[in-house]
Amino acid sequence: MTPKEITLTGKQKRYLRGLGSTIDPIVHIGKGGILPGVWQQADDALEARELVKVRVLNNCLEDTGEVAKALSGQLDAALVQVIGRTFLLYRPSMKNPQILLP
Repeated sequence: MTPKEITLTGKQKRYLRGLGSTIDPIVHIGKGGILPGVWQQADDALEARELVKVRVLNNCLEDTGEVAKALSGQLDAALVQVIGRTFLLYRPSMKNPQILLP
């Protein structure tokens, strides 16, 4: 996978936030931070779903914003939104794109 910068317009971010409001977090980051297993789970989820909600648990000592930036950078994904201890990542699928951005 070649690293590339995903830039989203305001309209695209609003559209993705609307889609993300109905989904549940499927990746949870705990005390250990971004471990290889968490990274792999998030990568697989992004390839399958393109839009993933991630929750940073209360026992994680790192700042949610820092975790969000680090994970989005590692996964070449766009950070759509950070609210509290939850954030939303978007990356178009290489094999089966499903979300058409406006």
